[in-house]
Amino acid sequence: MSMARLCPGCDLPVMPQVALQGQSAYCPRCNTRLYRGGHFHFTGELAIALTCLILFIPAHVFPLITIRLFGVMIPASLPSGTITLASNFPAVAVLILFCSTIAPLLVCLSVLGAQAGLKFRRFKLFRTSVWIIEHLKYWAMFDVFLVSLAISCFKVQDYADIYVGPGLYSLILLQILMSLLITRISVNRYWEAWQPETEHKPNELKAHCHTCHLTQAHTDTCVRCASPLYLRMPHSIQKTWALLIAATVFIFPANLFPISIFLNNGKRVEDTIFSGVASLVKTDMTGIAIIIFIASIVVPVAKILGLAYLLLAIQFKQKINHLHRMKLYRVVQWIGKWSMMDLFVISLMVALIDRDQLLDFTPGPGAIAFGVVVVLTMLAAESLDSRLIWDNYEQRTK
Repeated sequence: MSMARLCPGCDLPVMPQVALQGQSAYCPRCNTRLYRGGHFHFTGELAIALTCLILFIPAHVFPLITIRLFGVMIPASLPSGTITLASNFPAVAVLILFCSTIAPLLVCLSVLGAQAGLKFRRFKLFRTSVWIIEHLKYWAMFDVFLVSLAISCFKVQDYADIYVGPGLYSLILLQILMSLLITRISVNRYWEAWQPETEHKPNELKAHCHTCHLTQAHTDTCVRCASPLYLRMPHSIQKTWALLIAATVFIFPANLFPISIFLNNGKRVEDTIFSGVASLVKTDMTGIAIIIFIASIVVPVAKILGLAYLLLAIQFKQKINHLHRMKLYRVVQWIGKWSMMDLFVISLMVALIDRDQLLDFTPGPGAIAFGVVVVLTMLAAESLDSRLIWDNYEQRTK
């Protein structure tokens, strides 16, 4: 049996054969996965999600690490940095809390919600849960947090003794299971379980639903999920430009203003992102400096330049390098979350180093601007409809 559908990446009408066990079907033009092969059981995802929810408790309650500073034992749990930042930097604290706790928690709960909605045929619960899974899985950043924790340990090793806490083992296991869960999740399979897609002839394919990904004739609303149906995401280019221009504006204060303020024996040192990288190089932490430089300087700038190039190529109807531009779009989507590393490091350092005038660490005004840049660039990548890249492909091949 075959199923005609429009590729969600480039809108090419294709007839992928239903994949055998362990195989998947991909678009021949843009290499977007059209169908995930292999036998699938929702109970596996349910078991992983439940295990993740159980691990959330020790990962957030018990200390990740504990340092001995001036004879005092200072623990750092996953939410401790957020709590410390909440009074003076609430916006940064909310962003860190969302990426390190709320988003992964909602993804796990939504797996349960989607399966409950599927079993009891509760459409609103099902649709909301699947939407959360699809849009928030990129904001679950335990992996970025763990790398940030390692960087923080390197930074404080000269001032304190470091001890591993039980929360760290729970967080590592939680990250492994979250990665497995996100890898296994297929939104299309959930919607297929709700209402299977019927067969179409290629000439009947007109629209691809942005909510349930059903290929169908072009009507006002989707026949499966009742969402408004559009040939392209409405105002995709305008929204992406607006977010990108705002990110470009904020990237200047993010790099020019201090992102952290370090107080050591009454001596105040204010570091921008670049001066912080330079300080790490001077203290023989070249590896850490390279990681911070790439995550905090190269990645945000690369995202802005990459998205600007894609938008200009779309608007000027560039007729070459479609596949290269599609690969660039996927890279921009993937690297977006790694810019959060610097903010996670700041939250951990704030939680660990708080000895008043002897030794203290606080965020600078640049941290707020940097957080805005991270959010805006990630939203810009999500708002761009990748099918616009391919709209003039057929004219080139004629």
